[in-house]
Amino acid sequence: MRFLYSFFFKNAGWKINGDVPRDLKKYIIVVAPHTSNWDFLLGLAVRSILKFPSNYLGKKELFRPPFGWLFKKLGGYPVDRSGSHNLVDQVVDIYNKEDQFVIAIAPEGTRKKVTKWKTGFYHIAVKAKIPIVMAAFDYPSKTVFFNSPFYPSGIISEDVQVMEKLYKDKMGKTRGVTPILSLS
Repeated sequence: MRFLYSFFFKNAGWKINGDVPRDLKKYIIVVAPHTSNWDFLLGLAVRSILKFPSNYLGKKELFRPPFGWLFKKLGGYPVDRSGSHNLVDQVVDIYNKEDQFVIAIAPEGTRKKVTKWKTGFYHIAVKAKIPIVMAAFDYPSKTVFFNSPFYPSGIISEDVQVMEKLYKDKMGKTRGVTPILSLS
């Protein structure tokens, strides 16, 4: 599969700037902006090219037949988004139980335009005491950016400023502006 992903990635003109932390066994990857279904394939390609294991959360409807088995095989964890299900604590429990666990999350929670991110990824990182690795898809430059691991302080209003630096000028496929990090 790596050959197919590399072929797709290179022929489309994409490149990678940065890398995932090879010395860490647990972290959360925040991928933004998430504006298109193509982001999923792009993420799979990057994961394969860089040769790192990661999982992702997806709405439970994706995991139904006929393709549910494929999403699970690709590292997916089904999520019920219909109400409050203590998702943060469920994911923190997985981090606490596993020796090695990496999950990629799109903080917008949807491909639609939003005015602020969901903060679950942040609370997962704080509660599980793991770093956040910020990844950005910039469609105009066809570059996937990775930042060094960022250990959140627990003071979200201060940490937002660090996150804004990476994402402020990145553009998704279907809209020209990255969602505002108004996490209040």
